[in-house]
Amino acid sequence: MKQTLTFFIFSLLFLFLLGCQQNNKNTENDKGPAKPKVTASEKKHNDKPKTIRPEDIVIKKDLLYKKYTLEDSYPYKDTIRNFQWEKIKEQLAFVENFQQTPSLYAVLQNYQNEKGEAPTIKNYKRDSYKRVSDSFNVERYQAAPLYDLATNKAVRYGRDGWLVRLQGADTLARIPIKGISFEGQYSVPKRYLRSIGDTVKFTIVNVVDVKNQNICTLEKVGNEWLVRSMNPATTGRHKPPHAQETPTGLFVVQEHKSKMFYYEDGTKTYGGFAPYATRFTAGAYIHGIPVNNPKGSIIEYSESLGTTAKSHMCVRNASSHAQFVYKRSKDLNALVIVID
Repeated sequence: MKQTLTFFIFSLLFLFLLGCQQNNKNTENDKGPAKPKVTASEKKHNDKPKTIRPEDIVIKKDLLYKKYTLEDSYPYKDTIRNFQWEKIKEQLAFVENFQQTPSLYAVLQNYQNEKGEAPTIKNYKRDSYKRVSDSFNVERYQAAPLYDLATNKAVRYGRDGWLVRLQGADTLARIPIKGISFEGQYSVPKRYLRSIGDTVKFTIVNVVDVKNQNICTLEKVGNEWLVRSMNPATTGRHKPPHAQETPTGLFVVQEHKSKMFYYEDGTKTYGGFAPYATRFTAGAYIHGIPVNNPKGSIIEYSESLGTTAKSHMCVRNASSHAQFVYKRSKDLNALVIVID
């Protein structure tokens, strides 16, 4: 009798353990198939890129152009001017961050309305130049129309030279884009876009400071940004109808002219030329000292550099420094960032 009871108890225990094991298997099946193990390299590939902060940016001086070099801070009349390195770090962090996401880049283009005048948008205004502008103070002239994706209507203008990401096939009449030089997603008629591919790396940046009237050129080498030059500059002034401010923002270098000929104000007569001109938006170039004679010789320097805004829209430099920028800033492969 005792042996029978012992056998009965062991049988119950065996059945109980067998039931628990089956329940565990059912529970595992309910969770779905087991997830495959992720290797370290796959995990690294799938991780979102780390956001680069301004304090992560390393700037070191390694000048390649050494004429007329300014100090970090320097006197001007009864004030002190400087290179705004903290603000420049913010811009460089932005450049590094947007390049962490693989993209098909493009640049908005409508120099001198060559791609056609942009349509008039609703609620436009006229600026002090009596030109049509949007609520962001971007002029219709030399701009690309940006269409709202929901309403399919032109709602604002995009500056010539602004950098964007293509978001759709270039076979469409209007291509969806996402702004890099500006915020938002829109569509743009194909003729206003120039694709610059997905392999470009922006490692040359020219920073123009309209507040302090200076310019510095930087180059990304390894994990550092090397300062290649620090010079005085003269930017655009507000004097309608001909002279305009140099617009702030991020622009793509688009064109080079060894001599950029210009008209006398209000005429179609050539008044002279500016040497070593690097165009970044509309009629704005980084260039050397203007020569008020179409057949004149290049002038190296002007005492007005680094003083007050005097240009029509361009950024004047010593002519040899303009040549330095001209040679290092390749079309569609370098940036100009204008800060204030």
